[in-house]
Amino acid sequence: MHNRSYEFWVKTSSIVTMVMVSLMIGAKTWAWLASGSASMLGSLTDSLMDITATAMSFLVLGYALRPADDDHRFGHGKAEALAGLGQAAFIAGSGCLLAFHGIERLFNPIQLSHSLLGVWVSIFAIACTLVIVFVQNKVVKYTDSIAIKADSVHYKGDLILNAAVLLAILLAYYGVLYADPIFAIGVAGYLLYNSWDIARDSADHLMDKELPDDEKQSIFDIARAHADVHGVHDIRTRQGGKVKFIQMHLELDDHLSLIRAHNVADEVEAMLKERFESEVDILIHLDPLSVLVKPSPTHKIDKS
Repeated sequence: MHNRSYEFWVKTSSIVTMVMVSLMIGAKTWAWLASGSASMLGSLTDSLMDITATAMSFLVLGYALRPADDDHRFGHGKAEALAGLGQAAFIAGSGCLLAFHGIERLFNPIQLSHSLLGVWVSIFAIACTLVIVFVQNKVVKYTDSIAIKADSVHYKGDLILNAAVLLAILLAYYGVLYADPIFAIGVAGYLLYNSWDIARDSADHLMDKELPDDEKQSIFDIARAHADVHGVHDIRTRQGGKVKFIQMHLELDDHLSLIRAHNVADEVEAMLKERFESEVDILIHLDPLSVLVKPSPTHKIDKS
């Protein structure tokens, strides 16, 4: 299973997600039309945004997974982040519309009909979401895809959302009419918060944010572990889709031959590629020790 390609896993995740969400949309539409529940409408709106965002991600991932070409020498991976920004815009818009609907229903509450139908649909939606989260967790484990990781965070939140809708309908069934619009407004707040979270992560990706500190420390430790490497500095990292980009300077003895220094760089590169399961693009600059400025005894070297 680990030998499956990045493309296989992300496409499988997208297809499974769209099938499950389509089933939820059909069930929630039926429950909303039958009961008139504002919180069920909120859940339906969220599912509509989910399938729109997932479909958009599926199409954009097809472009993002293309190999590098003459016009895009670093690949097309940043298209994943553009899909994330599109998701954020859709989700924020739906959150605002749902908030207005919930506020209106708060001032004009109505008695829900066919409430038990909404209960069963909410339970069905929770089951479908659990399937989605399970598949996405597997895909993130094998690929570390930013787009799928963002989707996974969103659907984990949907488990809470569907449980909240279930509770709102049960309370309304027992006569607490204000529970339904209050939960709808709460769902709207959740959607707005989630859209901000996705937009922030996508912006970090587009702005070439560094890899996590533990990964950078691992890069430093691996490079420094080579017997011929005396030091490592100016480590720079970023990620574009499935590819991690790593740049660094290695500090080597002056007397090393050019061919030996070249081999050292190749060996360090091979060690780093063995460490990371995803694709990596590594650029190494070699510095002889004599050209480096020697720090004073109290000066601390920034390993990163």
